[in-house]
Amino acid sequence: MHIYLIRHAHALDGEDDAARPLSPKGRKQIRSIAKLLREAEAFEAREIWHSPLRRAHETAGVLVKSLRCRARLKEVSGLKPEDAVDTIAEKLGDLRRPVAVVGHEPHLSALASLLVVGSASPVHFKMKKCAVLRLDRVGGGWSVRWHISPELF
Repeated sequence: MHIYLIRHAHALDGEDDAARPLSPKGRKQIRSIAKLLREAEAFEAREIWHSPLRRAHETAGVLVKSLRCRARLKEVSGLKPEDAVDTIAEKLGDLRRPVAVVGHEPHLSALASLLVVGSASPVHFKMKKCAVLRLDRVGGGWSVRWHISPELF
């Protein structure tokens, strides 16, 4: 069992934070990451959870299209930047299939820290925009399999 934690790609600035769309740079970022994942056959999730914020939803949509996969997009509560990570950690703990989670900072770094180290604070990960962190379930916990950062492209 494994999960992918994905920070949304670069977005345009705007007064309404929830409505900020991806920028052209962000669309290019997620297409590049998707190409790498597709060519490496490194993405297996059939469901992609995303926050209700537009930039996360768009990142998930471009990812599915660029991967040419049939993953189902699902808006999930508890993925906003300021949300507590415990709820999502519980949902992930109950899963028996790979899932991708598209979200925001500081939420994703705190979630990764909670899953791997057992505590959301202090944060042990830094999720840059459009970064992907794969975690594998090992026994009763989670282990880092790999981490891709967009500056590689």
